[in-house]
Amino acid sequence: MVSAGDCGLLLLRLTFGLLMAGHGAQKLFGILGGQGLTATGREFTALGYRPGTVFAAIGGASEFLGGIGLALGLFTPLAAAVLIGVMINAMATVTGAHGLWESEGGVEYSVCIAVVALAVAAIGPGRLALDRPFRWGQGGWRAGAFALGLGGIGAAIALIL
Repeated sequence: MVSAGDCGLLLLRLTFGLLMAGHGAQKLFGILGGQGLTATGREFTALGYRPGTVFAAIGGASEFLGGIGLALGLFTPLAAAVLIGVMINAMATVTGAHGLWESEGGVEYSVCIAVVALAVAAIGPGRLALDRPFRWGQGGWRAGAFALGLGGIGAAIALIL
């Protein structure tokens, strides 16, 4: 039987995941009001990522595919990890110097995204997910630790390069 919690988790995953996929599509394809890969690549270059277009493609693909993964409940810990990694990078390079609140350009938005992604990995995608038959689709400490650890490692590698 599908519970209210299952439906609530599906609503959270769909809303959050599709918005993140849209955010990535803005970077990659220049749709939904986005600038596209060339302009986003220039912004990444200005932030110190070299080559900027490659890092913009990685960031956009991470948001796009991570968002789709969360929306579908597919490879949920991995989807959460890539979103966490992108948000750590955003905090380290863009928003971290501006404090907490989004109104001042701070980390508020990035923290919220990272925490929601981590929470979905730890809780699991729920009954209404493609991951349900798989062990990683049950959530738990391991799935949460995997998402946080891999996201942190990915962010560290991007920041070092």
